[in-house]
This record gives sequence, C-alpha cells and structure tokens, in this order.
Amino acid sequence: MAGERTKLVVEQREQTGSRETRRLRKQGFVPGVLYGNGDPVAISVAERELRRALTGEGGLHAILDVEIDGAGKTRPSILKDYQVDKIRGGVTHVDLQEVRLDETIHAAVTVQLVGGENAPGVREGGVLQQQLRELNVEALPLEVPSAIELDVSALAIGDNLRVSDVTVPEGVKLLDDPETVVASVTAPTRAIELEVEVAEGEEAAEAAEGEEPAAAAEPAEAEASAEHSGDES
Repeated sequence: MAGERTKLVVEQREQTGSRETRRLRKQGFVPGVLYGNGDPVAISVAERELRRALTGEGGLHAILDVEIDGAGKTRPSILKDYQVDKIRGGVTHVDLQEVRLDETIHAAVTVQLVGGENAPGVREGGVLQQQLRELNVEALPLEVPSAIELDVSALAIGDNLRVSDVTVPEGVKLLDDPETVVASVTAPTRAIELEVEVAEGEEAAEAAEGEEPAAAAEPAEAEASAEHSGDES
C-alpha cells in the first residue's frame, strides 16, 4: 500500500565494531546505519520493532518515521538495504536512508502475477513463467507501491507480457526496458520432447531409405566368385 507510514524508535550507537554488534544481537537488537544529508549515524533498533515496521501493509517500502533516542523529532526514511543470517534467518544489519517526501526516489518493487489459473495457455497444459520478479520504479516516497500486480489471465501458449504491458499507479514511472519480458506461457516440456523425438525418428527413417541394403550386394559377389572358380577349372 503506497503511503504507508510507521514510527520506528532507534538508539544512536556510540561504539562500533564487530564485538559491539555481536553484543547487540545477543540482546535482541539489530545494528544499522541511518544515512542522510549529513554524516551517517550508527544506530541500533529492537529486532521485534524492526520486524513490526517492515511487515505492515507498506512492507519493505513503508516510510519509516525514525526517532533517535526518543528525542521527539522524526526523520522520514526508507529501508535502503539489510542483511539476513543465512542459518537463523534473522536480520543482522539494516541501512536506512533519510528522504524528502517531495523528491522522487528509485525503488525495486515486487511483481505479483494474478489470474494465472484462468489463462487459456495454462488450462491447455502450458507452463506460466515469470522472468522478472521486480520492477524498478521512480516515484515520490509516499507513492511507491508495495507491489505491482500483472494480470496474466489472457495469456495463451506462446504469449508473453513485457514491461510496456504493465500498468502502474499515476505518479509512478517504470525504469526498466519496455521490451523486457516479465511473464510468459510456454509449451509443456513433455510436448517439446515428443516433437523432438518424432523429428529425429523421421530424419532417421529418411536416411535409411536413401541407403542401399548391404545384403543386396552379396548374391552378386557370390555369383562372381562361382564364375571365377569355374574358369580356373
């Protein structure tokens, strides 16, 4: 949902380094950095609060009203980047970017396919494929959509939808190449294999018809051998 805002209270970190970040994580905090017009600010945020802020309707594109040390003043920010523990799955570091609400930003937005089960190509056994899972957009921070839906319900086998076929809300500009394929319906893999097998079989049959059987030459060779034996006698 575009325009979703949520408050996020963080603490400024006086100490940095790997030892400090390990200590914070053990205590349930996520270390991070808030980037803005001035110098970056080292921060930490309670993991549960960060999870709450990023799992609302705005998702990863929510506007975060960041308040440092409970000072009361908030800084509109967006999620710039984050790192996840590959084993435990929790967020281990977060980068926030302070933004101006009256200036456009660039963001990567998830593409969600809808209507795939109704597509004629899928009903005929075709395979729905999604070649592009995110679209790059330019918009005001409050206008960045949480996701972009693409209706694929009319696709037949062999059809595709490109970036130029995507509809976005007013005020949102797509930055990707308009000719890039986002989704398509391809023929079933088994059907393609059968076509290849049939084609190979036909080629083999044609090649066999063009060859003279080796057995046909044997009687002539035997007859010539017999005549030669008779001449010697």
